[in-house]
Amino acid sequence: MLFWIGLFAAVGCVSYYLSRVQPFPEIGGRFAAIVLMLAIILWISNTSPRSASEQFPAVLSVSVGGLAVIWGVRSMGIEKRDVILAPLGGVLFCIGGISLLADRWEGAGQPEQIGSFVLVSILVMLELYLAFKGLVIGVPGITWSKSGLRQIHRGLILGPNGAIAHFERSWDMDDPWINSMSHAALVLIHGKLGNTDEEGEHLLELERGGGWDSVDLSWTRAIESALSKLNL
Repeated sequence: MLFWIGLFAAVGCVSYYLSRVQPFPEIGGRFAAIVLMLAIILWISNTSPRSASEQFPAVLSVSVGGLAVIWGVRSMGIEKRDVILAPLGGVLFCIGGISLLADRWEGAGQPEQIGSFVLVSILVMLELYLAFKGLVIGVPGITWSKSGLRQIHRGLILGPNGAIAHFERSWDMDDPWINSMSHAALVLIHGKLGNTDEEGEHLLELERGGGWDSVDLSWTRAIESALSKLNL
């Protein structure tokens, strides 16, 4: 039981730490809170007079990890809002699944053992892919652009978590149009703030990328609309 308590606590702490440097930190923060709460529940059950089922922590790990992987893959691949939920949920799903299969290993026949080995291999490869996609490649530029627009609506422009800082991270060499969107947003923001030098620098970069014609009109209207509601 102590192993599972440590696993849930470690995953929760890592999720909380990594969520602080994400453009949408609330996703990883909520997952961290859930996992840490489950770690506390397991610790309480471990100290209770009646011991819980030996397979309960593994089943809980598979259930929570599987739901986190499903939601994380959607956030990473479709919504492009978070990249840490899927790999960290995959850790719980993978370890829980391996534990359940290992418990049946001795009583299983050769075909079941071969099937279990194949299934474990698939789980490990899935986790390696999620870890590479989320933790190695990291946050795509479009995600920082989305969060930058949200920060404008929140009135957070300056500082390490402000809109400017988010747009300055939203570069993507594979998709130059994202760079044009970021430079266009920074031109409008600095123009609103009266930062002439910074506005000129980003305007020059925007012209190199194709000018205002390379930016969708709905994007510039969204930025201007959000900025018009601020008292700067």
